[in-house]
Amino acid sequence: MNELPSSPVSVPSALPTEGAAAPVRILLVDDHPLVREGLRSRLQGESRYQVVGEAGTAEEAMVMMVATQPQVVLMDVGLKGHNGIQLAQTMLERSPELRVLMYSMYDNPEYVQRALQAGARGYVLKDAPGGEIVAAIDAVAAGGTFLSPGVSRRMFRSQQPRPILSPRESEILSALGRGESSKQMAKALGLSVRTVETHRQNIKRKLELEGQAELIRYAVEHARGPQRDEV
Repeated sequence: MNELPSSPVSVPSALPTEGAAAPVRILLVDDHPLVREGLRSRLQGESRYQVVGEAGTAEEAMVMMVATQPQVVLMDVGLKGHNGIQLAQTMLERSPELRVLMYSMYDNPEYVQRALQAGARGYVLKDAPGGEIVAAIDAVAAGGTFLSPGVSRRMFRSQQPRPILSPRESEILSALGRGESSKQMAKALGLSVRTVETHRQNIKRKLELEGQAELIRYAVEHARGPQRDEV
């Protein structure tokens, strides 16, 4: 951490005109260069923002934080070889006035809660529209908080009493988490494929899940729990 990263820090030479509000200084932290490029391109289209630097690792992020003095850090939850949430906590211990906005492909309520407990001001999803990222940055830069609507819905549902699944439904949910098909479950449990499909529909209804993809994702998450290297 004693050397600056090889990639140059982007610092526009133009200064704000007298009387104009200074742009919000933003540091991008993501281990995928193409993702950083897309974010930078989107944010540079907003005159009220100034992308002052980028980092692809935790070490680079800490160096860039000191070198560029950002107001907002937009950071991926899942950094290769490092926990983005722990990095956010370390940054905020060094610079309490910093505002960290996490973004991720995961909308698991546990990840969101851990990010907020670490001091992050917001959590947005990677597949959110560009306008949502802008709204999130505006909110945290102004001292507020922001959660993607999809994240808020899952957080709300996670705080509700969990519906009780029947023993058979629990078996099928566990099998789904292991990647088994309805045909495989039917053979293993001595049921018809149609009966297994009916149980799957009942599980989805009880858990208020939308579509088979969300059902399978829920089953996988609850079968293995959150993995450290994902956050």
